[in-house]
Amino acid sequence: MTDDDDELLESETPAGVSDGGNLTLTVPQGVFMERADKLLAAHFPQYSRARLQEVFDEGKVFLDGKPASKKTRVSEGAVLTLTEPAQKIAIPAPVDIPLDILYEDEHIVVVNKRPGMVVHPGNATGEDTMVHALLHHTKGNLTTNAGEIRPGVVHRLDKETSGVIIFAKSDRAYRPLTRAFASRKLDKQYLALTRGAPALLSGVLRGNIDRHPTHRTRMAVRENEGGKPARTDWAVEKHLGKNFSFLRLWLHTGRTHQIRTHLSHMGFPILGDALYGDRPLPNDPWKAPRVMLHAERLTITHPVTKEEMTFIAPLPEDFKQGIAAIEKDFGEKE
Repeated sequence: MTDDDDELLESETPAGVSDGGNLTLTVPQGVFMERADKLLAAHFPQYSRARLQEVFDEGKVFLDGKPASKKTRVSEGAVLTLTEPAQKIAIPAPVDIPLDILYEDEHIVVVNKRPGMVVHPGNATGEDTMVHALLHHTKGNLTTNAGEIRPGVVHRLDKETSGVIIFAKSDRAYRPLTRAFASRKLDKQYLALTRGAPALLSGVLRGNIDRHPTHRTRMAVRENEGGKPARTDWAVEKHLGKNFSFLRLWLHTGRTHQIRTHLSHMGFPILGDALYGDRPLPNDPWKAPRVMLHAERLTITHPVTKEEMTFIAPLPEDFKQGIAAIEKDFGEKE
């Protein structure tokens, strides 16, 4: 699913190929004598290692048509096939978890998501997702058009991303909302704390995004190598000395980890985002507690009333603390 760090349900790029209950992976270039179990775990992150191990134990993994064990070594060009692991995700039940509701009517509910909360159930999640909480809050009044596992879900935010997220309560609201996100007929703005200070005050990031060729839990800008077109506009809200910046970003596409991928490619990784290259330094004035990305604003046409509406999630306390600590540090050095 996507990132706009907002994740559209239609936009996730799968790792490998699924065909009628089977998975196929052609080992990519640059891989030499890698263990089969580690390679499959990296390329199919939607399945837990335990589930993949079960498939090995059942003798349902093959290398170039011959049975393979988890310790089998594979190199570029080889073809691994396996039976798709069974999904054992339970249908979510209502759980009383506090939510910060920004707006609600009979058709939609808009929430200021706190960092660390997963949007909907999946492999290795517990009964503490936003869906569990909203089923309790709405007394089960969420559309199941997206399936019983993801009631009400029309887009996502990464686990560590905070801010505005909208859910569909009625069937009438679901399709117009998914179409609005798919066509980008909305205005969605993010805030980020980044390492490094751009020389320009604003700009446009363009670059096709696809799975990283070897690190399959990451996305990468794949210039002249396929992938899906992606565009992110950015502007400096505030330079925080020479080493950090506070940025505003606008998404024109919704690719998986789009903002994180583009900023990392630009050389300004988001603070706290180790997956995309942020590395804390000994002299850092503040240690980021998470990936410092916040979905601050969403402007969208109401799916039923057709009224244009804007929802704003206030700047989180950890952003305020980080900005204050960094400003204090470079202020003392001036």
